[in-house]
Amino acid sequence: MSRFACLWIDAFVAAAAERSEPALRAEPLAVVAPAPTVTRVIDANAAAREYGVGGGMTETEARARCSALVSRPFVEGHVRSARHALLEAAFGVSPRVEDGGAGLVYVDAAGLTWLHGEPVAIGRRLVGQAWAVGFPGCRVALAGSRTAARVAAVSATEPVTVISPGEERAALAGAPLAVLGLPPDLAAVLEGWGVRTLGELAALPRDGLAARLGPAGLRAHDLALGRDRDPFCVWTPPPFWEEAQGLEWEIDSLGALAVVLDAVLERLCARLMAASLAADALDVRLELASGGHHARTVALAVPMCEVKPMLALIALDLEAHPPSAAVTRATLSARPVRARAGQSGLWQPPAPRLRDLVAVLARLAALVGPDNVGSPRLDDSHRPDAYTLHAFSPPDEPGGADGGRTPRPDPPLSDAHRLMLRRARPSRRVAVATDDERPSRVDGQRVVGCAGPWRASGAWWDVDAWARDEWDVALGDGTLCRLARDLRTGEWRVDGVYD
Repeated sequence: MSRFACLWIDAFVAAAAERSEPALRAEPLAVVAPAPTVTRVIDANAAAREYGVGGGMTETEARARCSALVSRPFVEGHVRSARHALLEAAFGVSPRVEDGGAGLVYVDAAGLTWLHGEPVAIGRRLVGQAWAVGFPGCRVALAGSRTAARVAAVSATEPVTVISPGEERAALAGAPLAVLGLPPDLAAVLEGWGVRTLGELAALPRDGLAARLGPAGLRAHDLALGRDRDPFCVWTPPPFWEEAQGLEWEIDSLGALAVVLDAVLERLCARLMAASLAADALDVRLELASGGHHARTVALAVPMCEVKPMLALIALDLEAHPPSAAVTRATLSARPVRARAGQSGLWQPPAPRLRDLVAVLARLAALVGPDNVGSPRLDDSHRPDAYTLHAFSPPDEPGGADGGRTPRPDPPLSDAHRLMLRRARPSRRVAVATDDERPSRVDGQRVVGCAGPWRASGAWWDVDAWARDEWDVALGDGTLCRLARDLRTGEWRVDGVYD
């Protein structure tokens, strides 16, 4: 049986502005945009509509009706981000969602009872998801068709409405004709016939509507009956998730900019968590008062959706690479990935928390440079201590083909074989006297025995060519050490001590 849910946000443009500035929810708000001659109201929240403020009127008229009115300019980026946020909130409940327009999302709820429970529980879950991404006034309705769910959500006064199967026509009968959003000429004809509600439209003979109004009349009749004729168009999440914040004044300090970035990250991370995703990297774009822009890419050690460590990384990166002028707009884009949960082994020490790990890496990068922080990996070379620094990634969780069992340790060595070379890093320079090219004294101490040399060289074709002789020597005081002589410079160093 088909079941659909509809998420509806009233006054969506105003709700998008309130999402960017949550403090505006307590004030009468109007979103305005410049017209050819005057500035007109695009949308208003519920508090402003109580004073009679509505879309289409001039800002002067709106302020005359409400002296405490707060106005904000229309920002397309805020509306676009809010629209995506609502879709992603629904996407966290069902993999099949459809974009119905600004403030309107359809959800295929068939089979969701196995995951979330009864229809009322599904509706509450959708309301909670919408609340988490910044829409506390969301209304949800569930019905057997998208049209019935939409009309019920628009007309309802409760957060969740459920229409039982087969009762769509009766539930929609009292709704006004305007909720269908019919073309103006068609709506005028129906109103001229005295049709005011969906029940009156559904009661009209279908053959007569087809003869007088054609396909448009039949489609309106289907909508009044709660029937869907259009296919369900599944929404696909974008590869990058973006949040932006325009500024009414220029910001030229990192501390003030961090406050703005914190609010933007809060909205971005809420969207990621609602869809059970995490950010793999962050792209920061700052529009400057000079007309240019400042773009940075902040790599994350591990995918995450926590605000504090991400903000610390951005702040440290901007501190090392500050913008050239004051900032007028901030945009953050996240590259979402599916976060995988893992379980640590019983015999391994607990791993550090992600926020602590990332904060430490960011501070190390700021202290010594990003090129000097990473994971060392040995090179395939005979050159001593040859390694390359790679980007840090946490170790894999234990458990593979052996099911995560602890490997069996090697048998202990006997006392006769317990000889270990303790490397000196950095190696210590020493004065060595030779006799027939063999070490005879090391820093004045007599050599009583030596073995070697072991000669190694490489990269003779490059500026990084190397060549050295290694000796194991026993000194008069009982010390057994390894000496290394650089054949290019003739310098002797203690490479390690046996113990």
